[in-house]
Amino acid sequence: MEIIAYGVLTDEEPLLRETFAEAFAGRHELRCLDLFLNRDTVPIAAGHEAVLSSVNDTLDAEVLRHLAEHGTRLIAQRSTGYNNIDLATARDLGLTVARVSYYSPYSVAEFAWALALAVGRRIVRAAHRTREFDFRLDGLMGRDLHGRTAGVMGTGKIGTAFARVAHGFGMRLLGWDIAENADCLALGMEYVPRERLFAESDLVSLHVPLLPDTHHLVDARALALMKPDAVLVNSSRGGLVDTDALLTALRAGRLGGVGLDVYEEEAGVFFLDKSLEVMTDERLARLMTFPNVLVTSHQAYFTRDAVGQIAETTVRNIEDYFADRTSDNTLIRPGSG
Repeated sequence: MEIIAYGVLTDEEPLLRETFAEAFAGRHELRCLDLFLNRDTVPIAAGHEAVLSSVNDTLDAEVLRHLAEHGTRLIAQRSTGYNNIDLATARDLGLTVARVSYYSPYSVAEFAWALALAVGRRIVRAAHRTREFDFRLDGLMGRDLHGRTAGVMGTGKIGTAFARVAHGFGMRLLGWDIAENADCLALGMEYVPRERLFAESDLVSLHVPLLPDTHHLVDARALALMKPDAVLVNSSRGGLVDTDALLTALRAGRLGGVGLDVYEEEAGVFFLDKSLEVMTDERLARLMTFPNVLVTSHQAYFTRDAVGQIAETTVRNIEDYFADRTSDNTLIRPGSG
């Protein structure tokens, strides 16, 4: 049978096809689309029992009903996050939904540090200058991380990997999560209320999922608590940060730097070439004007190691579906309770 994959990136496709061919050896064919799944593109999936979705696809009630009515029974999301899927509707429709619950935490943690260092040491501005043979150091002064405080919000696998690097820099560690992580405690991390983390940290990095309770976790109140020269990094989900509040803080000259790999309105923008279009998202355009803000296009996970693991897990999710099995990756399975 043919399985269709939406939102497949150019560098992702060879890994996905290679993993698919090794696992299924001609039993199933893979059709890759660079289009994102939404109400306009969902008709292409007609007759496909299994659909592989990406994090920027829109699987709302309308799209899910169309999929179910035209033969889809499995949605295998190629990411850890699944806030783009209406799970209640999927359950009502009897769909099986799976995700990738784990892939290399180092890919995201290392990129979060890349953002923190690039912002803190003015690396992008310096690189632009030297390309024009301007070798002055004016405006490029950074500061040591050693001896300063890193606030890690979310201390799962990615947050723990981030904390280990911070520990290597000789930083004091503050953590915030619903449960304490023994590996982080062993590094000397102190778990504190989030208000204290915001107030005392020189660097705040976000590593929590986007849930109703974490939506706009970094809001106007949190930003007001932060040190005026603190650095904020978000490599998790865009909705964790209130963009309007962040813009207000930046306009007031607060924060030493901001590194964003995600943006709350990134759907329909990130992963696409918008260079020849007028940027109609005024908030995103405004973010780009601040010299101490660095925005990247949701690429923290994008290493060969992580994407390969995502492909392998997606294949296992397909195999589990056809074998009527569940796993830690299964979000919904009809009849499984």
